[in-house]
Amino acid sequence: MAVSAEVQAARDKLKAKFENVRTGGKGTARRTKVVKHQNHTADDKQLQAQLKRLGANAIPGIEEVNMFKEDGTVIHFNAPKVQAAVASNTFIISGHGETKKLEELLPGILNQLGPDNLVNLKKIAEGFAASSGQAAGPAADNDDIPEIGENFEEVSKS
Repeated sequence: MAVSAEVQAARDKLKAKFENVRTGGKGTARRTKVVKHQNHTADDKQLQAQLKRLGANAIPGIEEVNMFKEDGTVIHFNAPKVQAAVASNTFIISGHGETKKLEELLPGILNQLGPDNLVNLKKIAEGFAASSGQAAGPAADNDDIPEIGENFEEVSKS
């Protein structure tokens, strides 16, 4: 079976390409891609050095940090590491942040809401009033309360 010159040239080119990836002689496994493991501690050290240069000091005792977004969601950090550089008006918050809806954090977050979050709070209140109004509708008809035929005061006196 004859192979065309084009196909043979392509095969030879491909064979030459893979000749250099063997670690031993003919018959050994090909070398897999060398994966370089990155060390994040070097990045963290550089970051800490830059923060130290800014004059950032750690602020102890902060239990949670909430960052309010314009769309009504909140970035919630539980037990974060907070640093502040007062001279440059910079705050550094590091830790695990979760994006949550305002409704999920509501009873405990009311004292943190400012005037810019009033619109979101009104939307939540209107939604709650609408849902409770639908639930209270059938109860207002008193269909589920049975009629009582006896007078309880007379029964208790005898």
